Amino acid sequence: MKNKDTLMSNKLSIRFYNDREVRAIWDEEKSQWWFSVLDVVGAINEQDDYTKNRNYWKYLKNKLKNEAPEVVSITNQLKLLAPDGKHRLTDVISQEGVSELAKHYPNNRAAAFLDWFTYSDNSIDGQSRKKAYTFIESNLVADSDVGTVKALQQIHAYIFGGLYDFAGKIRTKTISKGGTMFCLAEYLQDNLKKIEQMPQNTFDEIVSKYVEMNVAHPFMEGNGRSTRIWLDLIFKKSLKKCVDWSQIDKNDYLNAMRKSIVDDTEIRSLLRNALTDRINDRELFMKGIDYSYYYEQN
Repeated sequence: MKNKDTLMSNKLSIRFYNDREVRAIWDEEKSQWWFSVLDVVGAINEQDDYTKNRNYWKYLKNKLKNEAPEVVSITNQLKLLAPDGKHRLTDVISQEGVSELAKHYPNNRAAAFLDWFTYSDNSIDGQSRKKAYTFIESNLVADSDVGTVKALQQIHAYIFGGLYDFAGKIRTKTISKGGTMFCLAEYLQDNLKKIEQMPQNTFDEIVSKYVEMNVAHPFMEGNGRSTRIWLDLIFKKSLKKCVDWSQIDKNDYLNAMRKSIVDDTEIRSLLRNALTDRINDRELFMKGIDYSYYYEQN
């Protein structure tokens, strides 16, 4: 039988606060997330140095033992990946514990972090991300539908159902973003039919299809998050590969996608270099969801 660390290692999640990772690990037994205290400390202190964060937490923990012992008592120890590449025991704390820690934190920035932390799970993004985590287990998209508009609608409806009244519905209004106007609404249905018929047998064909779907932007909101899952399903079916999104820098990705309207060289390079054969790796999928949502943060 697998031990608890092995079971939990398959359910890791990453939030991003001011471009800093706040990692979490799922406790199946207690049905809750545990958050890395060092990541929380680093995010609040705006500090990226692992050793400095560890030393500060050591100081703060000793201080809290006298001032707020209940905060220290609800910390736990679980294995997370350390900077040396090894999984090591590190202090983690529950969602409620993070809130308590922030309240007793001797730093005005803690209030801003707490606002973000509380909001991040309750927002539409937070709620839809939780749904997206479970998509891999849904078996929603039939193999024969991979790469179709129907499949993309199913993905969008699954992730945003109950959050947007247009979940899974092709838009009927023309939209733009950041100065880029997407396919005019009156031509969208015909354009989607053409995209659906594009071949998807080789890497280059798949990326071309992905770029065209991005230009089409079939939904009012949530296009990028849905289409990246759609892309991975095509890669898995046709090439037995998927994208390790954590290997693609946010700004590099956004710049490449903006340029792809006229030149898709950069996005092809980014995707090719991030391909992996770990198509059944749950942790990789969940990390991909985290990065996909991170790309959408302003």
